[in-house]
Order: sequence, then structure tokens, then C-alpha cells
Amino acid sequence: MSGESPTLRELWERQELEFLSPFACPASRSRGRAKPEPFCTIRTAFQRDRDRIIHSKSFRRLKHKTQVLSLPESDHTRTRLTHTLEVSQIARTISRALRLNEDLTEAIALAHDLGHTPFGHTGESVLRELATSHGLPGFHHASQSLRVVDCLERDGRGLNLTWEVRMGIAQHSKGQVDVRDGFNLENPSTLEAWVVRVSDSIAYLNHDLDDALGAKFLSREDIPQEILTTLGESHGARIGALVQDVVANSGNGRIDFSAPFLEQIEKLRNFLYVSVYSHESVKHEEPKVAHVMRTLFDHALGELGFSPQDAVDWTSGMTDRYALQLFRQIAEPKA
Repeated sequence: MSGESPTLRELWERQELEFLSPFACPASRSRGRAKPEPFCTIRTAFQRDRDRIIHSKSFRRLKHKTQVLSLPESDHTRTRLTHTLEVSQIARTISRALRLNEDLTEAIALAHDLGHTPFGHTGESVLRELATSHGLPGFHHASQSLRVVDCLERDGRGLNLTWEVRMGIAQHSKGQVDVRDGFNLENPSTLEAWVVRVSDSIAYLNHDLDDALGAKFLSREDIPQEILTTLGESHGARIGALVQDVVANSGNGRIDFSAPFLEQIEKLRNFLYVSVYSHESVKHEEPKVAHVMRTLFDHALGELGFSPQDAVDWTSGMTDRYALQLFRQIAEPKA
């Protein structure tokens, strides 16, 4: 008597083992979840993680969080959500080309910024100062993203994601000021996590440049010609060239760019820091953002009686829109 027919999940897992690169992470070899669960008959573990992330409240809130330029600037300006989708698209393309696990890559990419603050990196810097001034080790959006999926989603129950997705979230950015001890940030746990890291850079460097051009912060003539010559003249050409360079120069357990591309990537990064991230229009908003964030944080500690960690969780989870709305309710004089 023959055994039961394999489930769709089991068939998919067999296909992964046959097709994926030896350096990939098949779902059937996942280290599993902190809280064991019955297997799905249709989806692999990483496919289930992706779906949980997409249906989470923190993912929906990304649509009203600033990337770099403030949200009201233009309907075409990137938000934290559109950034996340662009990272996911780039990362999936690279993973597919290298025969890595697309589902694992996509899940990490979709969750990598769930813990980001309102008001972009300015909000993150302010919250880091507030956290350290109240005895906490600091704040970094990557560690907060992990905290979101582990502790804060689903009314404190968390999403119970697989180990590989969780590590990919924590390792997606090295960061200059960090609170992620023990996560081996120099060498991500899977190549899929490494792909998300480079895809994050490809996405933000190019779309921040594109948004700055659209906002008239820059003209095309301002961009150093050697960057355009190496990486490409248009937004699409640059992304395509960077993706192709990664695919051509990765292998043997490494994800990397060629030396000429790495040089131009660093030049583009430095150019953006000087010409965009330090632009007077961006700097002009920083004192306002700091005032809003501190007012909300103090309100959480005082009026609401939150602990410093609860205040960090509460404030970092807000959208720009909700933060401004609540700030007005708190700060505006009452009749």
C-alpha cells in the first residue's frame, strides 16, 4: 500500500532542493521558529513569513512614513513603503539570478524597515538620543524591526517568524551606531540576507537621487560625470547596471560588487550626503522634527505613564501623519 501523496508544500520543498544553489537556504532546512507550529500544506515556512509580514499593521503603516523627503512634497516622492517594495523587487531579481531562495529574500526585504521611525533618519537620530538619555542602550531601526516582529505585532504575541528571516532583518544594515550585539553584522547568516543588504543600498542610493532631482534639489549637471559614466545615465539604467554587476561578481558564498562599481557607489553615497541629506530644505525640518518627537516621548513618559522602552516602541511605531496629529492635540493651547 502506497503512502500518502506529498503536499504542495513538500513538492515545492523538493523542487527547491533540486534547483537552488548549494549556497542557498532551502525552506526545508530552516532552523524553524521560536514557537513550533504545524506545517502548512500549501506554503513553505518562508512563504508563510512573507504573508504574515504583508498582513501586519506595521507594514501598512510604512505608507505614511518618510523615506528622506517629507511626505507632502509630492505624490511621487518615495515613502518607506515604496522603498521597501523597490528593495524587494531588486532583491528578488538578484536572488533569482543566483538561484537563491526568493521567498526568504522577499520576506527579509519586506520586513527590513518595519521598525523605522516617523520622519526618516532624522526621527531615528532623535529617538536614539532620547533612548540613551533614559538609560536604554540606544536605538537602531534594524533592531527595532526585529523587536516589532518578535514582540510588538499581534498585540504583543509577535509574528513568530523563522530564524533565517529574523536574522536577515537584524543584519540588513551594519549601521554606524548600533545596539545589535551578537548578530554578526559583518557576515550575514544567509546569502539571501546579504542580497537584501546590497539591494537596500541599490534602492535607496538611486531613488534618493531620483527624488532629489524631482524635488529640484539637484539638476542632472550637479551629478559627477564619472558616476553617470560608470553606473548609467538614467535611473533605470543605474539600477540595471548595479544588479548585473552584483550577479556577475557574486559566487562561492559571497555577494559583492566589482571594484569599479564599489568605488562609484561610495562616491554616489558621499555625493548624496553632501547634496541631498544635508540640503537646507532637509536641515530646515530637523529642529521641528526633534521638537515633535521629544514632545511625544515626554507625553508618553509623563501623561501616559510609559516606561522608556514602551515610549520608544510607541513613538517609533507612529506614522508621520499620526505623529503630527497627536502633537497638535498635545501642544496646541485649549480654549
